[in-house]
Amino acid sequence: MAPHGKLRRHFFFRWWAATTLTILSFQSSVAYGHVGNAAAVFCLRRAGFEVWPVDTVMFSNHPGYPSFRGRPRDTADIVEVVEGLDELGVLKTCRAVISGYLGSKETGEAVLRAAERVKELNPDALFCCDPVMGDSDSGLYVSAGLSGFFRTRAVSAADILMPNHFELEVLVEHSVETATEVLSATDLLLSRGARLVVVTSLHTPNMTPDTIANLVATKEGAWMVSTPRLPLAAKGAGDALAALFLGYYLQEGNAGGALSRAVSSVFAVIKASHHASELRLIEAQDAIAEPPRRFLARKVR
Repeated sequence: MAPHGKLRRHFFFRWWAATTLTILSFQSSVAYGHVGNAAAVFCLRRAGFEVWPVDTVMFSNHPGYPSFRGRPRDTADIVEVVEGLDELGVLKTCRAVISGYLGSKETGEAVLRAAERVKELNPDALFCCDPVMGDSDSGLYVSAGLSGFFRTRAVSAADILMPNHFELEVLVEHSVETATEVLSATDLLLSRGARLVVVTSLHTPNMTPDTIANLVATKEGAWMVSTPRLPLAAKGAGDALAALFLGYYLQEGNAGGALSRAVSSVFAVIKASHHASELRLIEAQDAIAEPPRRFLARKVR
């Protein structure tokens, strides 16, 4: 290639890296349906972000169905993919790493090493950990080793921690019921190293039965976004919410504003998926980028 061609490529690469918000996403993947990377990647790309998906498991469909096929990816394969990106020289353009369902403690450690490498190359990069372990309906569905990994390793490594209400209780190892207890639990996680804690699928006794909330807490304050509770059989809404929150936070650096935008987008998807067995992401894709209804964040501390 002529020298001037190399120079053009160099400046194009610098422009692209400066203007594109790129996220490295470690999550599960399914051939049918929308959970894990199959939800997060589409939502982020539709909202204007570049995403590099690395699948931690590959299933035919999510395990909530009567049957599924597939298996976890070997940790060595995940490490090799990250090494390939590093050798390509593109990890320095990565603005954030997000992790969802990991499958094993070993995969978790590989993800932490990847996040550390990204931060070596780009000290401003963020690590967002969605500690996928279970929910109030199904209980804990990962091993004790993996839940222990989240408590002892991931909490201190994550800049953004995004448990649901059930997973918050697993992380702090006690029940969390009232709004005051929720804030105390998030303060505990913030003291262990996280910069922001987002609690999803939150319900406390002072909330009406037809309401559900999401809360983001920092050392400077806390904000809550409440929405009507909609019936939803489909899985993957939490994966979409975590991904969109991270993307919007990268864009604006405002925790309450990012939560408002992300919740509004996911609410629109849930509304479009009413009575469906899977999220209707394709049908609701315009609402992901421009939700018809905006739910504002309310400062609670």
